[in-house]
Amino acid sequence: MWDPNQYKQFGDERSRAFYELISRIGATDPRTVADIGCGPGELTVDLSRRWPEAEVVGVDSSVEMIAAAEEVLAAAGSAGAPRLRFERADARDWKPAGPADVIVSNAMLQWVPDHETLLVRWVDYLKDGGWLAFQVPANHDEPTHRILRELARTDRWSDQLSPVALTRQAANPADYLDLLTGVGCAVDAWETTYLHVLTGEDPVLRWISGTGLRPVITRLAGADRDEFLTEYGGLLRAAYPEASYGTAFPFRRVFVVARKP
Repeated sequence: MWDPNQYKQFGDERSRAFYELISRIGATDPRTVADIGCGPGELTVDLSRRWPEAEVVGVDSSVEMIAAAEEVLAAAGSAGAPRLRFERADARDWKPAGPADVIVSNAMLQWVPDHETLLVRWVDYLKDGGWLAFQVPANHDEPTHRILRELARTDRWSDQLSPVALTRQAANPADYLDLLTGVGCAVDAWETTYLHVLTGEDPVLRWISGTGLRPVITRLAGADRDEFLTEYGGLLRAAYPEASYGTAFPFRRVFVVARKP
Protein backbone atom coordinates (compact mmCIF):
# COMPACT_ATOMS: atom_id res chain seq x y z
CA MET A 1 0.00 0.00 0.00
CA TRP A 2 2.77 2.43 0.88
CA ASP A 3 4.93 4.36 -1.59
CA PRO A 4 8.10 5.59 0.14
CA ASN A 5 8.89 8.10 -2.60
CA GLN A 6 5.43 9.65 -2.34
CA TYR A 7 5.73 9.75 1.45
CA LYS A 8 9.10 11.51 1.29
CA GLN A 9 7.58 14.50 -0.47
CA PHE A 10 7.38 17.38 2.02
CA GLY A 11 9.99 15.56 4.10
CA ASP A 12 11.08 18.75 5.89
CA GLU A 13 7.52 19.48 7.02
CA ARG A 14 6.86 15.89 8.09
CA SER A 15 10.14 15.52 10.01
CA ARG A 16 9.78 18.70 12.04
CA ALA A 17 7.34 17.10 14.47
CA PHE A 18 9.67 14.11 14.96
CA TYR A 19 12.58 16.30 16.01
CA GLU A 20 10.40 18.32 18.35
CA LEU A 21 9.14 15.08 19.89
CA ILE A 22 12.50 13.45 20.54
CA SER A 23 14.00 16.69 21.86
CA ARG A 24 11.82 16.20 24.95
CA ILE A 25 13.09 12.69 25.71
CA GLY A 26 15.39 12.94 28.71
CA ALA A 27 17.19 9.60 28.30
CA THR A 28 20.95 10.19 28.49
CA ASP A 29 22.48 6.76 27.89
CA PRO A 30 19.82 4.32 26.65
CA ARG A 31 20.88 0.83 25.66
CA THR A 32 17.80 -0.23 23.68
CA VAL A 33 15.65 2.08 21.52
CA ALA A 34 12.70 1.20 19.26
CA ASP A 35 11.09 3.34 16.56
CA ILE A 36 7.65 1.86 15.86
CA GLY A 37 6.23 2.86 12.49
CA CYS A 38 9.65 3.89 11.22
CA GLY A 39 8.59 4.42 7.59
CA PRO A 40 11.45 4.88 5.11
CA GLY A 41 14.05 5.05 7.85
CA GLU A 42 15.80 8.41 7.58
CA LEU A 43 14.51 9.61 10.95
CA THR A 44 15.43 6.32 12.60
CA VAL A 45 18.99 6.80 11.37
CA ASP A 46 19.01 10.19 13.10
CA LEU A 47 17.67 8.53 16.25
CA SER A 48 20.58 6.09 16.10
CA ARG A 49 23.05 8.95 15.70
CA ARG A 50 21.64 10.69 18.77
CA TRP A 51 22.40 7.59 20.89
CA PRO A 52 25.26 5.85 19.01
CA GLU A 53 25.88 3.33 21.81
CA ALA A 54 22.26 2.14 21.83
CA GLU A 55 20.86 -0.85 19.98
CA VAL A 56 18.19 0.77 17.80
CA VAL A 57 15.48 -1.07 15.88
CA GLY A 58 13.09 0.46 13.37
CA VAL A 59 9.80 -1.42 12.98
CA ASP A 60 7.21 -1.07 10.22
CA SER A 61 4.48 -3.31 8.80
CA SER A 62 5.08 -2.20 5.20
CA VAL A 63 7.34 -4.29 2.98
CA GLU A 64 7.96 -1.23 0.82
CA MET A 65 8.90 0.98 3.77
CA ILE A 66 11.29 -1.59 5.26
CA ALA A 67 12.95 -2.05 1.85
CA ALA A 68 13.42 1.73 1.60
CA ALA A 69 14.77 1.84 5.16
CA GLU A 70 17.32 -0.88 4.38
CA GLU A 71 18.54 1.24 1.45
CA VAL A 72 18.88 4.25 3.73
CA LEU A 73 20.82 2.15 6.24
CA ALA A 74 23.15 0.84 3.53
CA ALA A 75 23.81 4.40 2.37
CA ALA A 76 24.53 5.54 5.94
CA GLY A 77 27.06 2.73 6.42
CA SER A 78 28.24 1.18 9.65
CA ALA A 79 29.90 4.41 10.75
CA GLY A 80 26.67 6.39 10.27
CA ALA A 81 24.37 4.04 12.20
CA PRO A 82 26.51 1.31 13.79
CA ARG A 83 23.85 -0.38 15.93
CA LEU A 84 20.72 0.12 13.85
CA ARG A 85 18.58 -2.55 12.25
CA PHE A 86 15.10 -2.71 10.74
CA GLU A 87 12.44 -5.37 11.01
CA ARG A 88 8.98 -5.86 9.55
CA ALA A 89 6.22 -6.30 12.12
CA ASP A 90 2.74 -5.06 12.91
CA ALA A 91 2.89 -2.56 15.78
CA ARG A 92 0.15 -4.50 17.54
CA ASP A 93 2.23 -7.69 17.51
CA TRP A 94 5.71 -6.27 18.13
CA LYS A 95 7.43 -7.05 21.40
CA PRO A 96 11.03 -6.27 22.33
CA ALA A 97 13.41 -9.10 23.20
CA GLY A 98 13.86 -7.49 26.61
CA PRO A 99 12.78 -4.33 28.43
CA ALA A 100 13.44 -1.19 26.34
CA ASP A 101 14.87 2.15 27.45
CA VAL A 102 13.05 4.24 24.83
CA ILE A 103 10.06 3.56 22.57
CA VAL A 104 9.24 6.18 19.94
CA SER A 105 6.30 6.27 17.53
CA ASN A 106 5.94 9.12 15.07
CA ALA A 107 2.67 9.60 13.13
CA MET A 108 1.62 5.94 13.16
CA LEU A 109 -0.92 5.34 15.91
CA GLN A 110 -3.73 7.06 13.98
CA TRP A 111 -3.91 3.83 11.93
CA VAL A 112 -4.38 1.59 14.97
CA PRO A 113 -7.86 1.01 16.44
CA ASP A 114 -7.91 1.29 20.23
CA HIS A 115 -4.28 2.41 20.27
CA GLU A 116 -4.69 3.48 23.89
CA THR A 117 -4.51 -0.20 24.84
CA LEU A 118 -1.32 -0.54 22.83
CA LEU A 119 0.24 2.44 24.61
CA VAL A 120 -0.34 0.86 28.01
CA ARG A 121 1.27 -2.35 26.72
CA TRP A 122 4.29 -0.38 25.51
CA VAL A 123 4.71 1.10 28.99
CA ASP A 124 4.90 -2.48 30.28
CA TYR A 125 7.71 -3.13 27.76
CA LEU A 126 9.85 -0.30 29.21
CA LYS A 127 12.51 -0.63 31.84
CA ASP A 128 11.94 1.25 35.06
CA GLY A 129 12.77 4.86 34.24
CA GLY A 130 12.22 4.23 30.51
CA TRP A 131 10.68 6.69 28.07
CA LEU A 132 7.69 6.47 25.73
CA ALA A 133 7.32 9.26 23.16
CA PHE A 134 4.73 9.50 20.41
CA GLN A 135 3.20 12.01 18.06
CA VAL A 136 -0.16 11.62 16.34
CA PRO A 137 -1.78 13.77 13.64
CA ALA A 138 -4.97 15.29 15.01
CA ASN A 139 -6.49 16.87 11.90
CA HIS A 140 -9.35 14.41 11.46
CA ASP A 141 -11.91 17.22 11.27
CA GLU A 142 -9.95 19.34 8.79
CA PRO A 143 -11.12 19.58 5.14
CA THR A 144 -8.59 16.99 3.91
CA HIS A 145 -10.23 14.24 5.96
CA ARG A 146 -13.79 15.53 6.13
CA ILE A 147 -14.03 15.88 2.34
CA LEU A 148 -12.44 12.45 1.88
CA ARG A 149 -15.00 10.78 4.15
CA GLU A 150 -17.92 12.61 2.53
CA LEU A 151 -16.76 11.78 -0.99
CA ALA A 152 -16.20 8.11 -0.13
CA ARG A 153 -19.81 7.88 1.11
CA THR A 154 -21.39 9.25 -2.09
CA ASP A 155 -23.36 6.94 -4.37
CA ARG A 156 -20.55 7.01 -6.93
CA TRP A 157 -17.92 5.63 -4.55
CA SER A 158 -19.60 4.00 -1.56
CA ASP A 159 -19.72 0.48 -3.00
CA GLN A 160 -16.00 0.44 -3.74
CA LEU A 161 -14.78 2.39 -0.71
CA SER A 162 -17.05 1.29 2.15
CA PRO A 163 -14.59 -1.48 3.18
CA VAL A 164 -11.63 0.93 3.24
CA ALA A 165 -10.22 1.78 6.67
CA LEU A 166 -9.20 5.44 6.87
CA THR A 167 -7.13 7.06 9.60
CA ARG A 168 -8.73 7.63 13.00
CA GLN A 169 -8.84 10.65 15.23
CA ALA A 170 -6.15 11.06 17.84
CA ALA A 171 -7.21 11.68 21.40
CA ASN A 172 -6.66 15.08 22.96
CA PRO A 173 -3.51 15.68 25.04
CA ALA A 174 -5.55 15.58 28.26
CA ASP A 175 -6.86 12.11 27.39
CA TYR A 176 -3.35 10.74 26.94
CA LEU A 177 -2.31 12.49 30.15
CA ASP A 178 -5.09 10.71 32.06
CA LEU A 179 -4.31 7.38 30.42
CA LEU A 180 -0.59 7.32 31.11
CA THR A 181 -0.58 8.92 34.53
CA GLY A 182 -3.10 6.21 35.36
CA VAL A 183 -0.36 3.61 34.88
CA GLY A 184 2.12 5.59 36.93
CA CYS A 185 4.00 7.61 34.31
CA ALA A 186 5.14 11.20 34.53
CA VAL A 187 3.64 12.77 31.40
CA ASP A 188 4.34 15.80 29.24
CA ALA A 189 1.50 16.22 26.71
CA TRP A 190 0.87 19.09 24.32
CA GLU A 191 -0.41 20.00 20.88
CA THR A 192 0.88 22.15 18.05
CA THR A 193 -0.83 23.40 14.91
CA TYR A 194 1.71 23.92 12.16
CA LEU A 195 0.90 26.27 9.32
CA HIS A 196 2.81 24.72 6.45
CA VAL A 197 3.21 26.70 3.25
CA LEU A 198 3.14 24.22 0.38
CA THR A 199 4.11 24.96 -3.21
CA GLY A 200 3.66 23.35 -6.59
CA GLU A 201 0.63 21.89 -8.32
CA ASP A 202 -2.07 20.39 -6.08
CA PRO A 203 0.23 20.35 -3.02
CA VAL A 204 -2.41 19.29 -0.50
CA LEU A 205 -3.44 16.37 -2.70
CA ARG A 206 0.21 15.37 -3.07
CA TRP A 207 0.67 15.59 0.72
CA ILE A 208 -2.28 13.37 1.61
CA SER A 209 -1.49 10.98 -1.26
CA GLY A 210 1.56 9.96 0.78
CA THR A 211 -0.42 9.26 3.95
CA GLY A 212 -4.18 9.27 4.59
CA LEU A 213 -5.20 8.71 0.97
CA ARG A 214 -3.10 5.55 0.54
CA PRO A 215 -5.95 3.08 1.30
CA VAL A 216 -8.14 4.73 -1.36
CA ILE A 217 -5.35 4.81 -3.94
CA THR A 218 -4.70 1.13 -3.26
CA ARG A 219 -8.38 0.18 -3.49
CA LEU A 220 -9.14 1.95 -6.76
CA ALA A 221 -7.48 1.27 -10.09
CA GLY A 222 -7.17 2.75 -13.56
CA ALA A 223 -9.88 5.16 -14.66
CA ASP A 224 -11.70 4.95 -11.32
CA ARG A 225 -8.62 6.07 -9.44
CA ASP A 226 -8.02 8.92 -11.89
CA GLU A 227 -11.64 10.04 -11.61
CA PHE A 228 -11.57 9.99 -7.81
CA LEU A 229 -8.31 11.93 -7.61
CA THR A 230 -9.60 14.52 -10.08
CA GLU A 231 -12.78 15.07 -8.08
CA TYR A 232 -11.06 15.03 -4.70
CA GLY A 233 -8.26 17.28 -5.94
CA GLY A 234 -10.75 19.88 -7.15
CA LEU A 235 -12.50 19.92 -3.77
CA LEU A 236 -9.15 20.32 -2.01
CA ARG A 237 -8.18 23.26 -4.22
CA ALA A 238 -11.41 24.99 -3.23
CA ALA A 239 -10.83 24.25 0.47
CA TYR A 240 -7.16 25.29 0.39
CA PRO A 241 -6.90 28.15 -2.13
CA GLU A 242 -3.50 29.08 -3.43
CA ALA A 243 -2.08 32.47 -2.42
CA SER A 244 0.79 34.43 -3.92
CA TYR A 245 3.23 32.76 -1.51
CA GLY A 246 1.86 29.22 -1.86
CA THR A 247 -0.89 27.18 -0.20
CA ALA A 248 -1.39 27.50 3.56
CA PHE A 249 -1.99 24.08 5.09
CA PRO A 250 -2.84 23.97 8.83
CA PHE A 251 -1.86 20.70 10.48
CA ARG A 252 -2.60 19.89 14.12
CA ARG A 253 -0.49 17.30 15.94
CA VAL A 254 -0.63 15.86 19.47
CA PHE A 255 2.61 15.03 21.31
CA VAL A 256 3.20 12.91 24.40
CA VAL A 257 6.40 12.08 26.26
CA ALA A 258 5.95 9.77 29.25
CA ARG A 259 8.49 8.39 31.71
CA LYS A 260 7.89 5.15 33.53
CA PRO A 261 8.66 5.34 37.27
